[in-house]
Amino acid sequence: MKNDSPIRVLQVFARMDRGGAETMIMNVYRHIDRSKVQFDFIVHTEDHCDYDEEIKKLGGKIFHIHRYTGKNHFQYKNEWKTFFKNHPEYHIIHGHVRSTAAIYLKIANQFGLVTIAHSHSTSSGKGIAAVVKNIMQFPIRYEADYLFACSKKAGEWLYGKKAPQKENFFVIKNGIEVEKYQFNPITRQRAREEFGIKDSQLVVGHVGNFTYPKNHKFLVDIFNEIHQEKPNSVLLLVGDGELKEKIEQKVAEYKLQDSVIFTGVRDDVPDLMQAMDVFVFPSHFEGFGIALIEAQMSGLLCYASSEGVPYETRITNLVDYISLKDNAFIWADNILRNKKTNSRTEKIKTYMYDAKK
Repeated sequence: MKNDSPIRVLQVFARMDRGGAETMIMNVYRHIDRSKVQFDFIVHTEDHCDYDEEIKKLGGKIFHIHRYTGKNHFQYKNEWKTFFKNHPEYHIIHGHVRSTAAIYLKIANQFGLVTIAHSHSTSSGKGIAAVVKNIMQFPIRYEADYLFACSKKAGEWLYGKKAPQKENFFVIKNGIEVEKYQFNPITRQRAREEFGIKDSQLVVGHVGNFTYPKNHKFLVDIFNEIHQEKPNSVLLLVGDGELKEKIEQKVAEYKLQDSVIFTGVRDDVPDLMQAMDVFVFPSHFEGFGIALIEAQMSGLLCYASSEGVPYETRITNLVDYISLKDNAFIWADNILRNKKTNSRTEKIKTYMYDAKK
């Protein structure tokens, strides 16, 4: 008898909030033929997450597993073994949680699943926790059947310098819904009106979680320099995270509370990018930096760190890379003195990053 049921791929995440990797997989999920392939998700939280409802509407299932703490090592392994025993319908697992991927991918292999590891970063951060993560994730290169990465740099970092030469290594372009980012003056006006921003005001924008890699502290330093020369300028920060309160304190220290807008997590990022004039992305490190692609799709002039953001993100001539060794004044000066012209009404050729392709 012919089986018309779709192949179900198990996606593994910490949680399904609006982060870069999560948004990437959702962009793919929306546009695949779900009569042939379905995505289900295992998350390491019991919390309600941003994408939960959409996943269910698209036909996906969400399973929960305890977060790995080290102390629950054997419990964690047993939870995975129990899951695979109870769900023999899965034949493919796609792991985005790299710190424990060597554990769950090895168990998945034992149950006969095809295993995929996916690198979305180029660093584990700082401190003892980062050292432990690096040790734990080293075996991934041997446990996974396929090694995916959002950039060559991200692949070399997680799987080793020789990884790109392997037949099972693939750079997967982070797909986005291109048409949502095409510039629209009406959308721009509406987005600015929401925050009381005038047409004459320069809007410096950023999209990203308030975490160490995104380097919001330095971003505020840069904006402070810009604001001294352009007092009516605005900094628009889209996102949320553990360091948000500290960044709010830094904004207060500069007395910029009336010029910095914290939007929180939003589901209309393409519209908010229409409100911006420039996009600043001074990350300490990025696996790829999909927000920078989205900003270029929106026709924004972009400024990114040369050390932290892969050069593969430069898909147009709208991006300038500046060193993090340069101080905030130099960054601000580059932004304010840039003579580059840009017509945001011209459509950008983005075939390789179009989620529909």
